[in-house]
Amino acid sequence: MKEFKNFDKAASSFYKNTQVKVLPILSWDISGYYFDKTCKDFDDLRILKTLAQNNRWSYKNTFDEEFLEKEQVIVVTDPDLKIVYATNNIYKMNGYTLDEIKDKTPKIFQGQKTNRKTNAAISKAVKNREPFEAIVVNYRKDGSTYNCWIKGEPIFNKKGKIVNFIAYEREVA
Repeated sequence: MKEFKNFDKAASSFYKNTQVKVLPILSWDISGYYFDKTCKDFDDLRILKTLAQNNRWSYKNTFDEEFLEKEQVIVVTDPDLKIVYATNNIYKMNGYTLDEIKDKTPKIFQGQKTNRKTNAAISKAVKNREPFEAIVVNYRKDGSTYNCWIKGEPIFNKKGKIVNFIAYEREVA
């Protein structure tokens, strides 16, 4: 029992500067899944904020609304559209982990039913360094399809150079 008490104190200390509220030990049996998800979500936010800081983004979004409140997947690519980061909830949407998609382009999610005209419009926006929003047919790791709403935009550093692209995604009917 002493170990649990020490863990509670350590967790409380760690999470005191976040929006996470410490779970009483008795609630673990019913809240463990949500606590684990919350921890992963805050790890994702920490990594995204570190990525923004390291690349000196002039981008002002804090990710909280899109990610925590709307539970959207966030995918960040480099200027050549190679994936540098994706939030953990991408696995729930399409079955891929970050390790499987890192350094690949988002074309990994496309297939025969993906609309070429929509792809061309997105490519044009990316080439012109403009924001875009579209619904595309994407493919899960198991080969099944899903409709994916994507809102993407370029991210510039404080000197005006493009350093990343960011996309907010979610499955839609």
